[in-house]
Amino acid sequence: MSLLAFGINHKTAPVDIREKVAFDPKQLQSALRELVAQPSVNEAAILSTCNRTELYCETENAEEFEQVLSWFCEYHKLNPGDVRPYVYAHPDSSAVKQIMRVASGLDSLILGEPQILGQMKDAFSTATDAGTVGSLLNRLFQQTFTVAKKVRTDTAIGSSPVSVAFAAVSLTKQFFSNLEKHTALLIGAGDTTELVARHLSEQGIGRLIIANRTVEKARVLATELGGYAIGLSEIPKHLAEADIVISSTAAQAPIINKEMMNTAIKGRKHRAILMVDIAVPRDIDANVGEIDDVYLYTVDNLQSIIQEGMKTREAAAEQAEDIIEGQVSHFMGWVRSLEAIQLIRQFRVDAESQRDQAVDKAMRQLANGKDTADVIQELAHGLTNKLIHQPTAEMNQAAFAGNNELLAAAQQLLGLKTEDK
Repeated sequence: MSLLAFGINHKTAPVDIREKVAFDPKQLQSALRELVAQPSVNEAAILSTCNRTELYCETENAEEFEQVLSWFCEYHKLNPGDVRPYVYAHPDSSAVKQIMRVASGLDSLILGEPQILGQMKDAFSTATDAGTVGSLLNRLFQQTFTVAKKVRTDTAIGSSPVSVAFAAVSLTKQFFSNLEKHTALLIGAGDTTELVARHLSEQGIGRLIIANRTVEKARVLATELGGYAIGLSEIPKHLAEADIVISSTAAQAPIINKEMMNTAIKGRKHRAILMVDIAVPRDIDANVGEIDDVYLYTVDNLQSIIQEGMKTREAAAEQAEDIIEGQVSHFMGWVRSLEAIQLIRQFRVDAESQRDQAVDKAMRQLANGKDTADVIQELAHGLTNKLIHQPTAEMNQAAFAGNNELLAAAQQLLGLKTEDK
């Protein structure tokens, strides 16, 4: 019984290679069944994201990497020689450490990002539904989820902003302690704006307006998050409603100018407004920052927040590594204990067989009218002799051969104490 974590990620392979080895979610269950159909693979789960594809397998031994690599390449119709330079393989305790680090966000493109844990849970659920998870991987994934939760609650790995979107939302929280009472206007509907929208939604923003050149694209995101979609041309009509404006478009000229902002501030009766321009080139004219009650920040202003957040996460990552090291040792101890199960089971069966034989003999003696006290004495004496005969003979043989290690092991195993001389 052995564990193997095998794969490719953003550190080892360019995106054109990662794209070729990604698994279609719709075909993942059939792929898993194909994988466990390999002669040496007993259990399997597959994690496939934009940044990594990893296979977690329980195999006959740790040297089955070549067979798994061969199946992996054959499945994706790739030449093993073209894939081999980019793959890594972690056996046994190293495999346990790998899956725990991945689930905890320590191996992510953005250190400590939380989305990977959800993706790991989806991978486990898919493998479970496919019937490719047995007792070993089930225990490994359950302990991995516990470790990832402990890392997130016991360290600051996810508490500090390390992305522009997260930093922008962190800035809004510094300005407004209760976001439920405020309205945010987001300009653009790209990936960054989507992340900002989701972060604000998670923080309980009161009202969300999303403006985009293509209104339909804005409407899809707004509908999902309970917001309202408008076109760019409608921004002047809604600008006064916004306490927070965060803009990220690909426009080549400013979308909001000083004149537009002066009108909005009058409409707001000079209530303060936070504006964060994370577009390059800028979406908000720099002169807007000269207006009283307008607090304008650019992507450059967010860099210090991001750098400070990264330092905090790196320090937290060191704590997380310590947590994981302890949990790896604990899991591998459980794996080693599995090897003794059959031995323990046989020991119990033998002992119970001897007990049953002794009891049967005693019952026959009682049925024949033999004195009860004598029967009990004989039962206890005979059963004790049977149970200690083999260990006693082995200890005598060990002493004769000078095998002190076996004697010491017997003393520990049987819980014996020697008298002080």
